[in-house]
Amino acid sequence: MAQEYDLVILGGGTGGYVAAIRASQLGLKTAIVEKGKLGGTCLHKGCIPSKALLRSAEVYSTTKRSEEFGIVVGDIKLNFQRVQERKSKIVEQLHRGVQHLMKQGKIDVYEGIGRILGPSIFSPMPGTISVEMNNGNENEMLIPKNVIIATGSRPRSLPGLDIDGQYILSSDEALELQKLPKSIIIVGGGVIGIEWASMLNDFGVDVTVIEYADRIVPTEDHEISKEIARIMKKKGVKIVTSAKVLPETIVKADEEVSISAEIKGEQQIFTGEKILVSVGRMANTENIGLQNTDIQVEKGFIQVNDYFQTKESHIYAIGDVIGGLQLAHVASHEGIIAVEHLAGENPSPIDYTLISKCIYSNPEMASVGLTENEAKEKGYNLKIGKFSFKAIGKALVYGESDGFVKIVADKDTNDILGVHMIGPHVTDMISEAGLARVLDATPWEVAHTIHPHPSLSEAIGEAALAADGKAIHS
Repeated sequence: MAQEYDLVILGGGTGGYVAAIRASQLGLKTAIVEKGKLGGTCLHKGCIPSKALLRSAEVYSTTKRSEEFGIVVGDIKLNFQRVQERKSKIVEQLHRGVQHLMKQGKIDVYEGIGRILGPSIFSPMPGTISVEMNNGNENEMLIPKNVIIATGSRPRSLPGLDIDGQYILSSDEALELQKLPKSIIIVGGGVIGIEWASMLNDFGVDVTVIEYADRIVPTEDHEISKEIARIMKKKGVKIVTSAKVLPETIVKADEEVSISAEIKGEQQIFTGEKILVSVGRMANTENIGLQNTDIQVEKGFIQVNDYFQTKESHIYAIGDVIGGLQLAHVASHEGIIAVEHLAGENPSPIDYTLISKCIYSNPEMASVGLTENEAKEKGYNLKIGKFSFKAIGKALVYGESDGFVKIVADKDTNDILGVHMIGPHVTDMISEAGLARVLDATPWEVAHTIHPHPSLSEAIGEAALAADGKAIHS
């Protein structure tokens, strides 16, 4: 028997389940179709498990230099099995939390693969969902008034560099490693690649990063890229930029794998126990019935308007499947906007320049708004404020004084255009900068927000003062 709903969501990841909760709050009868586990990539294969491993790597690295803090310990050993057990425990606890939220919101969850059907006896418009149940039971038929596609993404590979789970890994396989390799080659120096490079280096793995662009984390401000490269190299990570990996040169033998890259017209061979391919993510648009609709897909991503409607006005799409900023907190907010729009709540469109981005390497990186180069390209007359953590007492207390805060402002209007940070715990500090952007604040206003002493946040206040040439401790 077909079940009727106000809203059916394809995908129970961060964007999908948050959208479902908001729909429930608005009184909409809601269902989620999820082929895997509630929480999706972020909870099970991305944000949470990787950050759990990063935290263990940070503790291990810090413990090895504990004598700097006056703490003398014996032999320090890494029990990677316990590291993985801790990661799994955190993921499972959060998974149970999401399941509880679904029950609390009276949201129906169908475990299976959902496909959009064309016009049928159930509906004159495409949108009826056929669910192929995981348990092998007969397909369920769901008849929604509205649909949200939140099917997420998966790791992208390079042609000829196929993931085999033994020598060549994506981040999915790397998260399940039961034993750390002695050495690894990371193809791709973007956000995920640098997080893994930092983590594995802290765990004691010999790491080489090969990046096609002329700098690592190329989407960040150029000074942030330069600083993280300097710090990573100081820690022993080998970084090779402007390098084109040649998949056809790959050789797998015994306990190692080698691959060549073209650098300045010459080939160089790199060898390690594993290769981690980290070259971005691709949207999950296959096998969900898009061919039965007028929904447009360009360069692999579903096309939507400011309220996340597709060409089929009752079908919305959010998160990684539409491209843009492929971040969990972005997908969540997109889901809320989509639900409020279909419910007639008249939400405001998202200004993506107000969204903070974080990189959880050691040290961390975080940013919001325009980089210096982006602002110059847009024709702004700039003033820059920059302040080092080396002059911040709390950073010295932590024993982590590398990095800085950089504020990019419009000299003509005094508006803050962007804030960029690298250093200790900056992913926890960036929201102040995000709020400053939302409120259209000026460096003067941020500087005259009295920051507690000693705190890492003092670097933000000092960088704001520096934008007007008034930094106190520089």
